[in-house]
Amino acid sequence: MEVIISDTKESASRAAAQVVARLVREKPDAVLGLATGSTPLPLYQELVRMHREEGLDFSRVTTFNLDEYIGLPRDHEQSYHSFMWENLFSQINIDPVRVHIPDGMTDDVPGFCAAYESKIREAGGIDLQILGIGSDGHIGFNEPGSSFASRTRIKTLTQRTVEDNARFFGGRGEDVPRHCITMGIGTIMDARVNLLLAFGGNKADAIAASVEGPVAAIVPASILQHHPNAKVFVDEAAASKLKLSSYYRWVYDRKPDWQKNA
Repeated sequence: MEVIISDTKESASRAAAQVVARLVREKPDAVLGLATGSTPLPLYQELVRMHREEGLDFSRVTTFNLDEYIGLPRDHEQSYHSFMWENLFSQINIDPVRVHIPDGMTDDVPGFCAAYESKIREAGGIDLQILGIGSDGHIGFNEPGSSFASRTRIKTLTQRTVEDNARFFGGRGEDVPRHCITMGIGTIMDARVNLLLAFGGNKADAIAASVEGPVAAIVPASILQHHPNAKVFVDEAAASKLKLSSYYRWVYDRKPDWQKNA
């Protein structure tokens, strides 16, 4: 696991975007796993800028989103389908046929989840997975206690996640869906590169537990310690409880430029 500490979320997001952009340039038909929420927004904004100003081409890229609320139609303002099209897909030259987002309105959740896994395999697997992290250490909607071998499936959200997400629903926790479809931890671990973003002091405990704590299901993101190529991009606030922060900075600052974006 590589930890990259930046002064701000904007500079961290720019550094992370360079990793994504290098992959897309070197492999135009790359398969990207995408996350939603406020955390990846600066990253997506930088990718949009690169597309518009530098010609970064997404025409052959395939995407798979991590998760979606069950019971929200795709045109609901808080659906992850709406989020992705508003904040990224509508602003780049991606082929809509190559976009895959879980269907929160499916009548057959188990069947849909199995088919989603099959589509990922048929696409050749995910080259790079973008992740956020919950304040309790969850990735995707894999809540604490989730199996490290889990695949795409239905999950029930914890009360903490409902409370954390209430801000997207006008502060009304009762309006937050209680169930979702999410890629499993096993699915996430199959990605060739995992790129985790975390910003703000409210993520400091989760980052410290995930990066430097024991690998345990109670902190789902901790499994990334066992991933062969996991990169953690954090700002100063999110890194504030890392014991080895000075070491992480020392290592990253002394890398050659080509390796920083690899």
